[in-house]
Amino acid sequence: MNGAMRVGAYALGLVVVFGGALGTGRMAGSVASTAEATRGPAQGPAQGTDRDAGQGAGRHTGHGAAPDAGNAAPPGTAQPTARAPVVPGGLQISQGGYSLLPETDEVKAGERTDFRFSVIGPDGHPVDEFAVQHDKKLHFIVVRRDLTGFQHLHPVQKGGGIWSVPLELPSAGEYRAFADFAPEGGRAMTLGMDLSVAGDYRPEPLAVPAGTAKVGDYTVTLTGGLVAGRTSMLTLSIAEDGRPVTDLQPYLAAYGHLVALRDGDLAYLHVHPDGAPGDGRTAPGPDITFYAEVPSSGTYRLFLDFQHAGTVRTAVFTAVTAPDPEAGGATTPAEDAHGSHEHGHGP
Repeated sequence: MNGAMRVGAYALGLVVVFGGALGTGRMAGSVASTAEATRGPAQGPAQGTDRDAGQGAGRHTGHGAAPDAGNAAPPGTAQPTARAPVVPGGLQISQGGYSLLPETDEVKAGERTDFRFSVIGPDGHPVDEFAVQHDKKLHFIVVRRDLTGFQHLHPVQKGGGIWSVPLELPSAGEYRAFADFAPEGGRAMTLGMDLSVAGDYRPEPLAVPAGTAKVGDYTVTLTGGLVAGRTSMLTLSIAEDGRPVTDLQPYLAAYGHLVALRDGDLAYLHVHPDGAPGDGRTAPGPDITFYAEVPSSGTYRLFLDFQHAGTVRTAVFTAVTAPDPEAGGATTPAEDAHGSHEHGHGP
């Protein structure tokens, strides 16, 4: 009934979550429930997308610190206890007793599929009660492992713990799907699974980083840089035909949503901006400010969703971490984006 399941847990002591892995060859047309963490930063193309309004979610995790072996406590005193390392979101198909279970066996390139899945709870039964986060009970994000083809979708519940979402993957390759949710009364989490689409897979290389992204008539400028291990302020400024946009529309209870994926393992982070519509201090553009912390140096892919004139658009950047300014390096933005295309979305 379901595709082959390969579950892998990766105990990485990371602060936040990001990712992407490249591959080539002929892919089998099946849905594989896997949790992988391949390594190796790379560069990559940035794209912008337009789509009708209808999708958002996010989170930030911490990390544990091991005790200093050279500073052991004297005999008879309490020994320091190291916290378990935190596994970044999206790298596991199971976490905290919850598992992601695909109900659809196959997805074909270019064909619209009623993709179904369920979340299995600690009691072994499908979960059907979820907390609303940013106007939705579950956010479903799909991206190819070369960090192209990003889609932010919102499945609907069909009863019996089954979720359903119209899904069209445009080309062959290995994709990663993320389910971002919080069980009613439980903690928010992100689970991930692989989707394989049959055909010749030709991964696209990441482009040279730049500070702007084009999305149709819109230009998004990214100011600020990612610094490994430190909280970084990122400001994204939106203009249409060269004019600053000052009437952004609320989209899933925010003026913007930012997803970051780390190139090399597709670890996941979804952050929301500083402030919210109607709070009396947050302007509806042109600037959207985010705070994010990346745990390691490397290359990251940033996907910004924003809504204007009734349409949700996605600006895409490639970001490379900058040196820590307190360590003598300069903080410079290293992002890239180019091109635009339309892609499918959920209700």
